Amino acid sequence: MDTLIQDYLDRIPEARRKKVNKLHSLILKCFPKATVDMQYKMPTYRYGEGWVAIANQKNYVSLYTCSAQHLEEFRRTHPGIKTGKGCINFRMKDEIPEAAVQKVVEHAMLHPKGEQH
Repeated sequence: MDTLIQDYLDRIPEARRKKVNKLHSLILKCFPKATVDMQYKMPTYRYGEGWVAIANQKNYVSLYTCSAQHLEEFRRTHPGIKTGKGCINFRMKDEIPEAAVQKVVEHAMLHPKGEQH
């Protein structure tokens, strides 16, 4: 793994590190051949034209996608988890619903312009 990414992961406070590591592992499990680099000071995972990124925020861990359309189903099925225009913000109390997040990641990577399946 790139040392910049490892340094980023290592510097995350323990309280949020588990969530970041879970997202990191889930993305690489789905897309083991994804290119991983640092963009905008966060680990960014690219597959073809698609991408997702993880960010450690002060009060939550975010999963960014390249389009709000990637989150439509997630928003309907997990209304208690905060979302932004193109991101999911996992607060400390939130469990990460792995199957649902996997769908978001797959859609973002395979449908980068937000088109439907």
